[in-house]
Amino acid sequence: MKGEEIRSTSMEYNLQSWSKQKNINPIPVEKADGIYFWDYDGNRYSDMSSQLVNMNLGFGNQKIGNAIKEQVDQFCFIGPSYGAESRATLAKKIIDLMPDNMGKVFFTNAGAESNENAVKIARMFTGKNKIFSRYRSYHGSSFGAGNLTGEPRRYALEPGVPGFIKFFDPYVYREAITFDSEEFATRYYLTKLEEQIQYEGSDSIAAIVMETITGSNGILIPPKGYMPGIRALCDKYGILMICDEVMTGWCRTGKMFAFEHFDIKPDIVTFAKGVTCGYVPLGGVVVSKEIASYFDENLLSCGLTYSGHPLSCAAGVACVDYYEEADILGNVNKVGQVLGETLEEMKKNHPCVGDVRYIGLFSAIELVKDKETKEPLVPYGKDPNGVMGKIAGLLKERKFMTYTHENMVLIAPPLIITEEQLREELMKMEEVLTIVDQELL
Repeated sequence: MKGEEIRSTSMEYNLQSWSKQKNINPIPVEKADGIYFWDYDGNRYSDMSSQLVNMNLGFGNQKIGNAIKEQVDQFCFIGPSYGAESRATLAKKIIDLMPDNMGKVFFTNAGAESNENAVKIARMFTGKNKIFSRYRSYHGSSFGAGNLTGEPRRYALEPGVPGFIKFFDPYVYREAITFDSEEFATRYYLTKLEEQIQYEGSDSIAAIVMETITGSNGILIPPKGYMPGIRALCDKYGILMICDEVMTGWCRTGKMFAFEHFDIKPDIVTFAKGVTCGYVPLGGVVVSKEIASYFDENLLSCGLTYSGHPLSCAAGVACVDYYEEADILGNVNKVGQVLGETLEEMKKNHPCVGDVRYIGLFSAIELVKDKETKEPLVPYGKDPNGVMGKIAGLLKERKFMTYTHENMVLIAPPLIITEEQLREELMKMEEVLTIVDQELL
């Protein structure tokens, strides 16, 4: 097919996620390499969101591709109940990267499945039914993960499943209260959460599930002491702590997993996306040794035809090895410093930029109508005039490809990006922010 035929056929026969179908206009992609991809007219685009924050190593990683080919030559599939070298090897590698309390991995196909199965495991292990998660969260859009999700993408699933309880995020920038310090903010949020635990009945709560660092809903980095405080509340009330590392895992934040920034040991960790760089779908649930041993004598009522698919696991082994061999963490921390410094300059220079938040190569620009009042550029859950779509379009014109959510623009490029490439792309962002200042405020 040529480019226009691909475009028209896609529009006629494909349903595209999160879109009014009459508005879609997919770019036909002919080739891709590193942080770039090209359409059939030869235009080069920069992938500044790692697609859906999953292509951490960019396009065309030969090590991962070769591993998939080798697995194809051995066999493409064998069921989860059989032993496969790639499945066994990847599970061990993942446990070796985890804290010393972690024991085993249950493989899934994606992040939503990982979070659904984590909830099932928590309920089976504890015998409790309630699950706490935050309002500004996205854990997937299948029925279980969608009920876990707190933001507007859950609305299509309502009325929802009983037992899913929401609490508010530590979103210091948008809080009505002015805090003297991060520690004071933490004390406030933890006090309110403990009160909610007591009102819901701690004897009925199986788990608290959190994106370790909130992703698409704003790159909300917990204030000092918050995550250890959650750990302490879980220990106090016999609640499991589940960290959703689907976006933040695999070097994205400057650590292999984001919970490492906070010196905590979760009971369950979910992952997906960057474990294979998106080359083949894969996710998983890592459980503590205590939970793993429970299922030695009790039925694990979880199962998927493609759990630990050999092709996916082969890609995962190669991908995890590459993170370490290529010192991806070193690059993330070096280039991430440049990202943070540049974002701070944007915040200083542009009236439309209310706040910037960043850690590693995981960042968001929050757009406002007024810096003093912090009025968002578009109201929560609404954008009747398509303002954020216009901003995404301005970036697209400059071949800077990312996505927006609420009043925020996400910047999360492949972790292989160089300082020179990053500076080149952020100049395009500067141009667009200037237009927003002049025309959209």
